[in-house]
Amino acid sequence: MRWAALFLIAFTTAQAQSLDAVLAKMDQAAPGFRGMTSDIEMASFTAVLNDLSKESGTIVILRPRAKDTRMLAQFTKPDPRSVSFAGKKLQIFYPKIKTVQEYDLGKQAALIDQFLLLGFGASGSDLKQNYDIKYLGEESLASQKTAHLELTPKSEEARKHVPRVELWIADSNSQPLQQKIWKSAKDYNLITYSDLKLSPTLKEDAVQLKLPAGVKKEYPQK
Repeated sequence: MRWAALFLIAFTTAQAQSLDAVLAKMDQAAPGFRGMTSDIEMASFTAVLNDLSKESGTIVILRPRAKDTRMLAQFTKPDPRSVSFAGKKLQIFYPKIKTVQEYDLGKQAALIDQFLLLGFGASGSDLKQNYDIKYLGEESLASQKTAHLELTPKSEEARKHVPRVELWIADSNSQPLQQKIWKSAKDYNLITYSDLKLSPTLKEDAVQLKLPAGVKKEYPQK
């Protein structure tokens, strides 16, 4: 029993040291993050239907200043659509029907920033402030060394929307290579990033929707 207790202490101490090292590297990388571009694949699993659907495309994230994150995701397969997020406004453009839907997220905008874009430009200190964090080990993802973290929101309101999130943080640049956003105990979105490039000189128009003439606008909230 004594040896088992010593092993447990040593194991948990090593985990804590590994987590501290990952978060410290994120603290160092965060101030220099201004933006990124990447290919993206999103797999959505719905347990009750035993359904796994996949979308792929590209994503651009811009952070011109702290707490100001903007995004443009353009999915090309299987059905083209573009999703733009900035401030409290979310826009979804469906090119096949030349329609853009616009949403005012209000207080929910913080949840988009907190979960959908979680980890990009985030400091370790910010994560510790908002989440209970577990270090799940070192893993290789797309031939890159990553740290696998599990985050549980401290906020009860946040947990109503997303009970937990998993991140695979690249050792090379302290940015996520993969996110697993749990919507319930069994349903999740798995987002994988490839050919990720940090782009400190991105301009604002890189994350703005380019809408064709004659596009129809809809406001589903009204």
